[in-house]
Amino acid sequence: MVQALARAGCAVTLVLKAPVRTGRLVDPLRALPEVTVRSPHAEGMVSFEGGMPAKAAAAILARVDEEHPFDLIVVRGRRLAGKLSAGPLAGRMWTYLTDVPQSAGEFDGASKGELRRIADASRVLLCQTEELRGFLESAVPATAGKSVLFPPVVVLPEGLATRPDGAPDGRALKLAYTGKFAPRWNTYEMTSLPRLLAMRGVDAELHMVGDKIHDDPKDPGFATRMRTALESGQGVIWHGGHPRAEAMRLTAACDVGLSWRHPEMDASLELSTKVLECGTLGVPVVMNRTPMHERLFGADYPLFASTETDVLDALTLIGKNPDVFTLAVQRCRAAAAEFTLDAAAARLRGHLARTFPEPSPRVLAAAVEHERVGVRPADALSDVSASAVSSAPAVSSAPAAPAGPAAGEGRRLRVGVAGHDLKFFSRLLDYLQSRPDMEVRVDHWAALKVHDEERSQELVDWADVIVCEWCGPNAIWFAQRKRPGQRLVVRLHRFELYARWPQHLDIDAVDEIICVSPHYADLTREITGWPADKVTTIPNWVDDQQLDRAKLPGAQHHLGMIGIAPSRKRLDLALDALEELRRDDPRFTLFIKTKLPWEYWWIWQKEEEREHYEKVFRRIRRSPLLAGGVVFDSYGRDVASWLRRIGFVLSTSDDESFHLAPAEGMAAGAVPVLLNWPGADTIYDRRWIHADPPAMAASIAATVSLGRWEQDRLLARDQVRAAYGLDEVCRQWTDMLAATGAPKAARQARTA
Repeated sequence: MVQALARAGCAVTLVLKAPVRTGRLVDPLRALPEVTVRSPHAEGMVSFEGGMPAKAAAAILARVDEEHPFDLIVVRGRRLAGKLSAGPLAGRMWTYLTDVPQSAGEFDGASKGELRRIADASRVLLCQTEELRGFLESAVPATAGKSVLFPPVVVLPEGLATRPDGAPDGRALKLAYTGKFAPRWNTYEMTSLPRLLAMRGVDAELHMVGDKIHDDPKDPGFATRMRTALESGQGVIWHGGHPRAEAMRLTAACDVGLSWRHPEMDASLELSTKVLECGTLGVPVVMNRTPMHERLFGADYPLFASTETDVLDALTLIGKNPDVFTLAVQRCRAAAAEFTLDAAAARLRGHLARTFPEPSPRVLAAAVEHERVGVRPADALSDVSASAVSSAPAVSSAPAAPAGPAAGEGRRLRVGVAGHDLKFFSRLLDYLQSRPDMEVRVDHWAALKVHDEERSQELVDWADVIVCEWCGPNAIWFAQRKRPGQRLVVRLHRFELYARWPQHLDIDAVDEIICVSPHYADLTREITGWPADKVTTIPNWVDDQQLDRAKLPGAQHHLGMIGIAPSRKRLDLALDALEELRRDDPRFTLFIKTKLPWEYWWIWQKEEEREHYEKVFRRIRRSPLLAGGVVFDSYGRDVASWLRRIGFVLSTSDDESFHLAPAEGMAAGAVPVLLNWPGADTIYDRRWIHADPPAMAASIAATVSLGRWEQDRLLARDQVRAAYGLDEVCRQWTDMLAATGAPKAARQARTA
């Protein structure tokens, strides 16, 4: 991690949790430029021997941070992260999660609560595998949107030669195992392999490296048996404990690595670094067949094994077949190539760029202009902490502003955000809070009409620009109190357009009305009669980087819908399309991620809504074509993980202001399939829009049967990134907030 962060351009301080006994690991890090190693034990910051408990470590980190505040704090370990989540480092933590429950049965209420607190306090959650990320997002919704991949990193020691190419010829097959000796790692069973292979006519020897023999309370005799086998097993050569570089040298001198484990470990959500190290060294590995391993090494990898017989068969095969050996080496090398230090640094650079945007000269210029022309009756408020005007526990904490020109020269643009429900603004708010050239404060209204007027007035007195999320009572209140020279921006959704609030809004006090689609911008102008040049379009954002995940097998036959309530979402039309498809191919399945209609009291109280859904569910139960073809998945924030199984996302609504589900599906590599609801063609390419359910079904069937699915899904992904990707939408918001006069031509250009 230290090496990857340094290579990504960070100045890194490593704080050691234990006293240095040998410089074997630490000295190479001290030699790196921009890396500082702090040893609290050597510096007299702790008075006890040995490693620090989590509570003490949290206190030490806070003390080190006080001396020179950090922009981000990378922490590994659930106990330590839990302690830090309630302290001054909250909001800047990049937490590497590994020691978490890995099955639903292990996940009790206490574990979920602790991980929720850690997620809330973390800016980024680093997950080792896609499987772990998906599991966490499902079990702990607060992790969704923050979880990013940081796979194991394999770094070969300098001067270490990899295994020469070619299969072993005319000598004993050398097997290698490095690591701890424990029952579920099958290390005792491994010691029998040379003897059993000899019975098959394969000469082999087993090299085992390590000195940690596990004491298992469930099997008190294990340690004795294991040591005896290491010391006297036929064909077993025990090298004892060695530094990592020497262990890797010994592995490189062998022909095959062993990572054969008990079937109980097949469900592990972590990836063995030892397997990747072997691949980098050119040493193929015998391992269990799991979905994760199949994804990395291919379903036809020749050295998958689950039983002792499987292991013997695989080793016998490669011992007698050089071509199979060569194939296994190639697969392992290719898989390990994704886990280099350069790849890790590139991932971190991407995360850093999004978390710490570069300052914009336009934003800084706008701040200067507001300072020049603004009438500020309460300038003393500029030193009030952000918490003084924020009561929103759901809003993410902002990280410390990075040092730089924007943070250190002049003042930043002051942006206030006000609204009762910020769920559609959350990622934009995170982004704005991260900008070094903006200072952001939130006035969170308790309900549509309920707020603390004193806090709201403080925001009026302080801000250069106020953004009202929803065109409701909040927009009316701020329009009545807006200061001269202050800009007021209102984001209007479908919900408010047909309500009474726009009639009461003083449009002359509003600088810009933001709609999420050109169609609804036109409707807004038509219904309200507001000046056309004040109504502009900035689309909804799609977190394309979070959604872009590897598809699961079979996705091309899986249709998806997100949300089926109220009835205007028209689940019945989606069922029409599904029946058409299943007449010819029963593999087509509709997955629906949604709350059920009776969970919305305001929907279920309407008789016509109840009748619609009773008819739809009765049809699902009784239709022979739909039997087994409709799956309801629970509502939740784990949309990105859910979309991995979906190949086509349906939009069958009567009307939508934007309909985010198809865009999210596109970002996740699914093909959008839409009916022609009003304005659909102003948001999505016409190639994805169809006249009726039979046309939808025909397009889906042709896409799969003609082999176009891969091509179409990549095209859709590229389209949504360019138009609605989070970075692009954040750029548009930054440009809008930086405007000082918002000239008519600029607004019209943005709308176009």
